[in-house]
Amino acid sequence: MNDIMKNARVGAVANGDRDASRSPLAAAPTRNQTMKRNALLFATTLIALNILNAEEATTIRIGHFPNVTHAQAVYAHATGELDKKLGVKVEWSTFNAGPSAIEALFVNSIDAAYIGPNPAINGYIKSNGQALRIVAGATVGGAALVVRKDENIATDQDFHDKLVATPQLGNTQDVAARGWFQSKGYKLKEKGGDLTLIPLANPDQLLLFQKKEISGAWTVEPWVSRLEIEGGGRIFLEEKTLWPKGEYVTAQLIVSKKFLDANPTLVGKLIAAHVDITKQINKDKAAAAAIINRELAKETGKELPAAVLSSAMKRLTFNWDPIRSSLKKSAEDAQKAGFYRQVPNLDGIYDLVILSKVLKEKGLPSIP
Repeated sequence: MNDIMKNARVGAVANGDRDASRSPLAAAPTRNQTMKRNALLFATTLIALNILNAEEATTIRIGHFPNVTHAQAVYAHATGELDKKLGVKVEWSTFNAGPSAIEALFVNSIDAAYIGPNPAINGYIKSNGQALRIVAGATVGGAALVVRKDENIATDQDFHDKLVATPQLGNTQDVAARGWFQSKGYKLKEKGGDLTLIPLANPDQLLLFQKKEISGAWTVEPWVSRLEIEGGGRIFLEEKTLWPKGEYVTAQLIVSKKFLDANPTLVGKLIAAHVDITKQINKDKAAAAAIINRELAKETGKELPAAVLSSAMKRLTFNWDPIRSSLKKSAEDAQKAGFYRQVPNLDGIYDLVILSKVLKEKGLPSIP
């Protein structure tokens, strides 16, 4: 009898009889089974509600420098490319120095920024790794040591008793300069040596260069070209000669970790747009330069001379590869220069998962 009842129920279910489970012959669910089922239903409903309520930001605030090294940001600012591609409002902020941009990120005034490697390292360390993530590279190269022609500097041992400027104490070019001079056996005056490195804003560098009050400057484009063309200087050393394959990161795209965690889809659109804009710039640098120069005029009040802009664009490479090895070396050089007691631990500073996905979707080579 029991076998007949069992077979009848199995057959009914197999034949699509939805009422079979309601048959008096079917065992009623136990109290524990009912509780588990209700709990599962509640959890599923809660997850669904959270997904529906998890709306991403309708505005993204991005910082950049009014500088050709932040070409993607300046280009997007000029053309409105990001607004079109992201489908949200883009609010732009301009900064003249990396520390200012990092401070804005700290106080939640911006969500993302184009910035140099050393300010990104500093921001990461000061926040114990909680403030930001590097999500893509932006600009490669563009830095050089420029000297006055009348200083008779012919070899790397001709900088004794000289005064050389860098853009800012502890910035990317300042760290590079200190590392190079140290490798050549120089000691700074404040440490008993005879070489003076002085932090000067780029416009002041050009002015004092023209007045013959500094011997040279280790700086980045477009100021390298301005010192060379407007200041009558001479390129003594291209920084790219110091790096494997001549590649080192000059600017990169960072995003607030809090914003990234809350808005992964929007950040994905940002990175995809960044890649597209980089491709547009590289496709026709001359056309892109004209757009960038008009925007720089709006932001600074003055366009770059055509010769300066052309020279600067040739010295710069625009790429989404963050060149992680160069960031590590920058951190090591900063420690050797005395800015850190020990080499910073940068584990976790990168989040390149979205970039890798974007590149795969666009059929582009993956980053090394």
